Amino acid sequence: MIDPVQLVLLLVILVLTILLVILGVQVFLILKELRNTISKTNRVLDNASNITENIEAPLSALSSLALGVKASSFITVAKFIKSLLGSKHKEDEERRHRE
Repeated sequence: MIDPVQLVLLLVILVLTILLVILGVQVFLILKELRNTISKTNRVLDNASNITENIEAPLSALSSLALGVKASSFITVAKFIKSLLGSKHKEDEERRHRE
């Protein structure tokens, strides 16, 4: 016959085995969800990288265009100021020659 101590130990072992199996299944399901989440995050990051690359090319072209316009504007303004100063300098010299 089975002693009461052996019966209690058998019941405890059975309960612990069932709990560990349930816990193992839950851990497996959690890891599966984690893998799905990581793969979705990876896809989102890849899409963000592609979008960034697609936006980068036009922005760099626009930036270089803006720098070119800025440089040519600066040169135009510099020439205009130089012509104003040059004409003013010529007017001063003409006044000196008249006097």
